[in-house]
Amino acid sequence: MLSIRKLLNDEVRPALGCTEPGAVALAVSRACEELTDRDRIESVHVTVSSGIYKNGIAVGVPGVRGAWGNAVAAALATFCGRSSHGLESLRDCASCDVARAVAWANEGHVRVEHTTDHGGIYVNATVVTPDESATCIVEHTHTNITQVTKNDRLIFSRDPAEIRRGRPPESDWAQSITFRALFTAAQQCPQADLDYVMEGVAMNRAIADYGLADTSLLDFGYGAMLRTLLEDKDPCSDLGYRIRYHCYAAVEARMAGARLPVMSSAGSGNGGIAAILPVALAGEAWGADRESIGRAVLLSHLTTSYVKHKVGSLTSLCGCAVASGAGAAAAIAMLRGCGPNPAARAIRIVLANTAGMFCDGAKESCALKVGTAAHEAYLAALFALHGSGDKRAQGIADANVDKTVDNIARISRKGMRYVDQVMISIMDERTPGDLQDDAGEAFP
Repeated sequence: MLSIRKLLNDEVRPALGCTEPGAVALAVSRACEELTDRDRIESVHVTVSSGIYKNGIAVGVPGVRGAWGNAVAAALATFCGRSSHGLESLRDCASCDVARAVAWANEGHVRVEHTTDHGGIYVNATVVTPDESATCIVEHTHTNITQVTKNDRLIFSRDPAEIRRGRPPESDWAQSITFRALFTAAQQCPQADLDYVMEGVAMNRAIADYGLADTSLLDFGYGAMLRTLLEDKDPCSDLGYRIRYHCYAAVEARMAGARLPVMSSAGSGNGGIAAILPVALAGEAWGADRESIGRAVLLSHLTTSYVKHKVGSLTSLCGCAVASGAGAAAAIAMLRGCGPNPAARAIRIVLANTAGMFCDGAKESCALKVGTAAHEAYLAALFALHGSGDKRAQGIADANVDKTVDNIARISRKGMRYVDQVMISIMDERTPGDLQDDAGEAFP
């Protein structure tokens, strides 16, 4: 039985910076807390799954201008991380910690490597002093600590049977529920849960506004540039493009390392931006009241989690495109007072459009993918509300929304199992000479 409160607690929570380096920082922080004196740490060794590795290669770490990656996140966590903050474990770090951590990582004290022995979410962090060592393992979800050891002595462990299943039992709900049931749950959700949902709306609007107002942190400035282009031609009243540039700005600010949290969805901060902002902006533009927006955003979270649990936590497909795109499309349709059938059609339309988008790691240009998914979700909802969309099975889109999601999951889990390894090899083979564009200008 699906518990809305439990799902919100588990999967819709604030995250500071990209959730993959965030999981690395959490594991390192928790391991450090077992040591007598963390100031004596000599080295950190982190082994991660391919998805964690890929998403942490080029993404900015919060508060570290010009530095990025899992190694810097691990170094920061060594000096100032606090595991009690979860995915915000680096939020107490000061500028002096940043300089020290970047220098320490550059000196080679941190080693990060990936393994194909574990899929999905997996982080194994070991910290070493002259006299002690400690290890923390995070797996299945970004905040799920399954084991802590000190000097090879077990300090904490979750149920081994639960670990062997490959996913925590709370994810099983997605295998036995339908989209119609999720739609009903969003309609009947109590006010207290809606208040929490609306906190996420405010949080993600704040980082979008930041990305539009302060581009000094950003390398590309997609959101601000698109807004300028639209204002020059005066089509700024087009809601789809307004959704797009807000999502551009929020994701780019987050990926560049802005020290502002976002409300995540299904374990993804960018996914939270894609699941929340299009719905909130559409609701505001159409004059919907706070409760209606809250219920629609809740449906977006529920649908995003439903798709994500079936497709997989960290896959070769872009979760923002397939999971959050599906959630936003259904929710925007719901805002217009429709029932579950048009909302389900909106999901099928957006999945038929975006299912081929793959994930090549977290970075500033994720803004482009999130903006595309958000804009297409808005259009899919409009198409569905006006009766457009395939009424029969075509390609990977089935006539039934739940079967369509199953088809996407099948492609993700079986058809793209080797894609991540190819993408990682491309990233690892880069040399400093590759960091120039076609005009010979060095990338920032």
